[in-house]
Amino acid sequence: MTEGDKKPWERPAAWRDGWNEGPDSKFAGRDQASEEPEYRTLTYEVTGRVARITFNRPEQGNAITADTPVELAETVERADLDPRVHVILLSGRGKGFCGGYDLGIFAENLDESDHTDTRRGTVLDPMVQALNHNPFANWDPMIDYAMMSRFNRGFSALLHANKPTVAKLHGFCIAGGTDIALFCDQIIAAADTKIGYPPTRVWGVPAAGMWAHRLGDQRAKRMLLTGDSITGAKAEEWGLVIEAPPADELDARTEELVERIARMPINQLMMVKLALNTVLLNQGVANSSMVSTVFDGVSRHTREGYNFQMRSATAGFREAVRERDEIFGDWKQARPGPKAP
Repeated sequence: MTEGDKKPWERPAAWRDGWNEGPDSKFAGRDQASEEPEYRTLTYEVTGRVARITFNRPEQGNAITADTPVELAETVERADLDPRVHVILLSGRGKGFCGGYDLGIFAENLDESDHTDTRRGTVLDPMVQALNHNPFANWDPMIDYAMMSRFNRGFSALLHANKPTVAKLHGFCIAGGTDIALFCDQIIAAADTKIGYPPTRVWGVPAAGMWAHRLGDQRAKRMLLTGDSITGAKAEEWGLVIEAPPADELDARTEELVERIARMPINQLMMVKLALNTVLLNQGVANSSMVSTVFDGVSRHTREGYNFQMRSATAGFREAVRERDEIFGDWKQARPGPKAP
């Protein structure tokens, strides 16, 4: 009798077969589609049982553009539907994970002769958003919310995916980068990673609203009432990340973690994640995100927010950020990412 002729219970540890493995697989004979979409902000590949989503704008610090949430949600969905995949790993190429939003986003595709951009004439149209951020005109908060809520919706695919998601942080995970990472089920960070949301000092509130859910009330407030950042090592101490190895051990330790998760049956992983997610959802994650997104928009349209915006326009963004951060003693630290408290 060959292995293929044996009943599942006649083979040792047959429960370790993946959904696409074993003679009784429901996916037997069903080949994967060969078409490979191209992405502007990230890459996607499957190795073994791990789907690897990697931010791929290293020269821009993997800064977030309007394409990022769409492509992130699409690739998470690809991994969720793929019977080969047991766990989804998110990371970034270059010097860091993600340095936040690309502040050139409102300048993209502003040429009126460009009729190819599918965002043209929608709430994601950079010209529409630029006009809505004009300090000398009326601000429509719901045009702002319609845009920012869609960024959150794309990022939250990491939380709402059926399969577990793991974020690997190195270098820096700053501002909007934290909105992405905190939606993951597990976060592992190099000990020297800078993690924080400095824009709470002016012109920003974390729109994802995940800090208190991940850190608890007091420590979340410690971060966001000062705009300070912490290291990966401090984040491990506080429980924000699950592990913080030295930078030169990060890859190996991450691979060990995702390999251990990948040994589990997919249906077990799904049931455990869905059951545990009910706690977060009952804590009001959706409401936290809605309120935080509204306040993020408000923070960019206060007197202080307009002053910061105009200072950035006249003196340059880097100078405005220097003036914002220098009083806190962390401007001269490696950018992006202020000094840990």
